[in-house]
Amino acid sequence: MDFGLSDRTAVVTGGGGRIGGEDCRVLAGEGAEVVVLDVNLDAAETVAEEINDGDYAGEAHAIECDLTDREDVSETVDALEEETGGIDILVNNAGMVDARDRVESFDDEIWDRDIAVNLTGAYNITTEVFPHMKEREWGRIINMSSMAGWQGGFGQLSYSATKAALIGFGKTLALEGAQHGITSNIIAPSIVVGQLAEMPIEQLEEVDEHFARIAKATPMRKLGKEEDVANLVAYLSAEQSNYITGQVIGVTGGIDLFSF
Repeated sequence: MDFGLSDRTAVVTGGGGRIGGEDCRVLAGEGAEVVVLDVNLDAAETVAEEINDGDYAGEAHAIECDLTDREDVSETVDALEEETGGIDILVNNAGMVDARDRVESFDDEIWDRDIAVNLTGAYNITTEVFPHMKEREWGRIINMSSMAGWQGGFGQLSYSATKAALIGFGKTLALEGAQHGITSNIIAPSIVVGQLAEMPIEQLEEVDEHFARIAKATPMRKLGKEEDVANLVAYLSAEQSNYITGQVIGVTGGIDLFSF
């Protein structure tokens, strides 16, 4: 299926990371002009160079931007709007996921950091991009939540809270954008582990017992890969998904299902 992205510009926040990088590669493979936006310029450049040096239909640009700095975000979006002719697709993928602690001993600074990056960062760039989409009467916004945002995550207080908030954020964008050709959807992946997803559970147990337990609890009996998420990002960015908005879509292998 041709997703018709050859005349579209996509911005992927956290585009230098594992999932964000694969989002960029898949969108470029569908012909989009991709902005790999990351606070880590080296990581963004690595992804952009891979796309530009490879067999992709689209092209990529590496842009350094701190999503927690509103002035930086505003200036970056203004420049991109002028240079690209308009941002059509915004993937709010950037996020911190490293915090692990119980409620009673959770670090206040880590809480504030995760709110600033995971939630306020998405707010900062979306509020800059949304008015331009509204003017053009077309836009796609994809917010990266998590199963931890849907169902909670033990020891993941700040991560779960911010990912849950992105669901309400994305649904509100869907309501406000619905009459202006803008869709907003939320993706909620389970564990995404790259090549480890190919391992049989018995072998995975030797590498990471925690991952193996999750794989055993997943009806498909395996974990997810980055492309499982990125392929959905590409579809939700396309014209073909124009009647899908405000939805939370799990990429989970069925782990969210109640099963006997």
